[in-house]
Order: sequence, then C-alpha cells, then structure tokens
Amino acid sequence: MNDNDKYKIISNEYADLLIEYNGNIGILESNPNYSYNLINDRLAILHIPVNEITENSIYQFGYASIPKCYGIMTFLQPENVKGFTLHQAPPETLTGKGVIIGIVDTGIVYTMNIFQYPDKTSKIISIWDQTIDNINDYPAGFYYGTEYTREQINAAINSDNPHNIVPSTDEIGEGTAMAGISSAFYDKEKKFAGDAVNTELVIVKLKPAKPYLKDFFGIPENAISYQENDFIMGVKYLLTIANRLNRPIVICTGIGSSQGSHTGNDIISNYLYAIGNLTGKAIIVPAGNEGNNNHHYYGEIIPPDYINLVELNVGTADKNFTMELWGYPSDLFIIDVYAPSGELIYNIDMGNNEKRNFVIEYASVKIYVDYILSEAYSREKLFVFRFKNMQEGVWKFRISTQNKLLSTFHIWLPINNFISQGTYFNNANAYTTICQPGNGLGIITASSYNPPQRALDPSASRGFNSLNMPKPDITAPGVNIMAHSLNSTIVPFSGTSIAAAHTAGIAAQYLEWGIINGYLPNINSTIIRYMITNSADRLATEIYPNADLGFGLID
Repeated sequence: MNDNDKYKIISNEYADLLIEYNGNIGILESNPNYSYNLINDRLAILHIPVNEITENSIYQFGYASIPKCYGIMTFLQPENVKGFTLHQAPPETLTGKGVIIGIVDTGIVYTMNIFQYPDKTSKIISIWDQTIDNINDYPAGFYYGTEYTREQINAAINSDNPHNIVPSTDEIGEGTAMAGISSAFYDKEKKFAGDAVNTELVIVKLKPAKPYLKDFFGIPENAISYQENDFIMGVKYLLTIANRLNRPIVICTGIGSSQGSHTGNDIISNYLYAIGNLTGKAIIVPAGNEGNNNHHYYGEIIPPDYINLVELNVGTADKNFTMELWGYPSDLFIIDVYAPSGELIYNIDMGNNEKRNFVIEYASVKIYVDYILSEAYSREKLFVFRFKNMQEGVWKFRISTQNKLLSTFHIWLPINNFISQGTYFNNANAYTTICQPGNGLGIITASSYNPPQRALDPSASRGFNSLNMPKPDITAPGVNIMAHSLNSTIVPFSGTSIAAAHTAGIAAQYLEWGIINGYLPNINSTIIRYMITNSADRLATEIYPNADLGFGLID
C-alpha cells in the first residue's frame, strides 16, 4: 500500500478481501488494479474494483475472504427503567494503573469530564477515527482514517471549540458507555466510577461497512454495521500503541456477528488467539444478544428417520437477508426448498462436489446458493443462502441424507440488528448462538446477567460453540447498567457489550497485579481467563461450565 493507492481503502468503488498470503507478496501483486494493506506476515487486505464482486464471489474468492459484517451489542433502556450502578466510589486496591484499555467500537465522546484528569488533560492516549480521512494524518502504516494524539486531545478539551481541533466523536453511544464502565474517573456528582479508574484509553472508531458488502449480504441500508477487516486493523492499531509504549493492554469490543461456523476456527478468531497468547495482552468480547430471537436452528437426522423439516417464517420487512447452514463434510445433505404456497421449487443435491454456486428463481424471488464441501478454516460443509426479494410466509427446507448416518447441522440467521422480529425459525434453538468472535479459544467471552436477580439476561447468547467447547467464559452485569450517554447523563444500558466492558475493567486489574506490580510477569489473556473463571461465583445446584453462564458469575 502507498499514498497513491490508499483512497481504495475508503472508496465505495473498491471492495475488500481478507487474504491469507503467508508472506508471498507475489500473490497480492497478480493484478495491476489490485492494492493491498498488510495486517501481519500471514494476513493482508486486498482492495479490488467493486465491479469484480458478483453473485459468484464466494465461489471465486472463498467464503473466508469475504469480510463478515458486525453489529453493536448494546441497547439503550428507557430512562424510567430502574438502573444499577456497578461502581460508586474509587477502589482502594487495584485501579488498573499503568494498564491501557483499548476499545474498538463506535468511538468516544472525549470531552466528558470522566475521561479527564483534574488538570484538564485527557486519559485518552490516542484516537484512531477510521471515518475521518485527512491527507497523511493516518497512523503510520495504516493508510486511512485520522489519528489524534493526546496532545491534540488536550488542546481540544481546553479550547472553546474542541471539535475544531479533534472532530472525532461517538454518534451511537456504545463505545462511550463501554469506556465509562471500564475506565471512567470517579464522578462525585453522579456517584459513578469505572472498574479500573487509573487505566488509560486508546480508542478506535470503526468506519461503517461499505454499501456493496451490505447489499451482498442483504443487510438493511440504515443498519449500523462494520466490516471484519476494519475491526482487525483496529486491533492491530491497539497492539501497535501498546508495544510502542511497552504497556499491558486489554483489547475490548462490543460488536459481533452471527456469520461463520461458530467453531472458533476462522481468520479473526485465529488472529485474536495469537494476540491473546502474548504477554500483557487480554482479549474481551461480548457473547451476543441472540438468545431469544429464534435465529438459530439445530437439526438432527436420526436413523431410521432420514428427514428434518426446517420452517423459516419470513416477515414482510425482510426482503433481503442471508442464512448459513453448517454441517459435517461426511453428511451428504439433500435439501428440498418449498415456497409458502407449499410448492416444491428446488432440489439441492450436491453429493461430493467440492463447491458450487447456483440461483433458485421463484416468481420475483431469487435465492443465491453457495455450496462448499469443506470450508477452508472449519473444514465443515457450508451452504450460504442469500435471499433477494423474498416472499412473506413460511418457507420450508426438507433436509435429508443419503449416507444413513446420524447427521447434525446448524443454521443461523443474521443478528437482530440486521433483520426484523418477523423473520425467525419455528422450533428454534437458543443454544450455540454465541456471536463471532466469541467462539474462539484464548478469547474471554462475556455474557450478561441482571444484578439484583442474579439471573441470565434472556436476550444473552448461549453456548457452547458448535464443537461443544465451553463458551461463554464468564457472565457479568449487563442488564440496566447505568453509564454515561452521549449527552453526559447517566442512563441504563443493556447488552453483552456492557458485560464485556465490565470484564475488561477487571482484566485490567489483573494486568496491573501481574505485570505492573510484578506478581505474574508472564500474564496474558489465557491466564486471565483462567483466573476470572476460577474465581467465578457458582451455584451449588448448577454444573459448570454450562451453556448459559459459562463458568459462573464474575466475582
């Protein structure tokens, strides 16, 4: 990547692909119209003309190469709902001093007093705003967005017009709420403090997903959505800052996706796993809010019955969306597709074909189907259904096998931010709904509970992952939690992103204890995961880990 080509990163005329190149740059330079931006010595982001993204792109480039779309995992509660303040006074022991909390999310309202020292300087080390493109103001080696240093932020908050100096802000609120819960200084007036008040912050504000990608996956134009590749670059930025300052860091996000195999074997999970194994690094992600949305179907085909009937209710509002079916490669699925009228419109029988794509047409409906016998990372069989101009009603998928073996499969719809409540599965399964990247190993995945009732949030996604590995790891407060809104008032927030922020503050205390205070100099995300889960509060009546609460409630 160079300054002549960097416009392709943000241009809607160029599409993005995630490429595992293993150090072979020649692969990336195969086309003069292509440009690339390196993530590390194995991964790169390839930028190609958007007209090369067609309905055949999954077949052409591979499922893993198409960036997945992520949405926020917070919802604001009405102000008349009773909220709960997690932390009402500064702690007397561990405060996160010397530790960085890095948040990759919707940005931050940096002008709030809770992020300022008494001398009116900021606890924010830097902000990388991917949405603001100024010539040569991007972080070195990143080629897009604008980096604002602490010096610029300090000048801004001490000026009459802060946004004339640092125009970055948070228009949505999730990033600001998470920063407050994990790191805010004590607010005497509102009796509020973050979990680790002496941590400092590094903030990445993600740029929105490009229109072509939202259209490809059928995500509504007005939905808040971010691209997988921008999230990875945001994590890389946080890692760069922490390494430059030689400081331990908690890397936290509040976004997630239901796309993927849910095995924890994929590009982003592998990338985060490698970082989590580094000394002084902790990775915290939300479990997701898919527990009660009926967006997951788990199917079993048990001999001598070789049929499983899936019923998908399609709402009026959902004309375009995507559905993914994942199963084992040995399971040779045959899928009969029935329209709401009851008419059989297509028989899908792929057998042992390695991969194939085709289109099903019915009236004005088009269903683009991509079939992969063994997906590159999970090694699972995959059917991707991209529905266009869907017809309202109950669509049926009659799934059978030829091999007379016990067969199982999972089907996932988009997260609730990307689809209406009118589209759901009959006989849905609330489990195996942990959102990406929360299914990966070495990543601390936080679910949410209601503090006064000590009960799981009904909307919280549940485990285990599709390989039956324990997820979530921990359950933290995440229902009606008071935090600072965009106008600095304290209002109740809910969602597993709030639980992730609380967990991030506690992880920062562990890093302070282990590295800054010298009690465990090699502490990392894997060790912190063990400590948090080992000290969790568990009921004698439950078996742990379990798919609802993980290893228990965070202590």
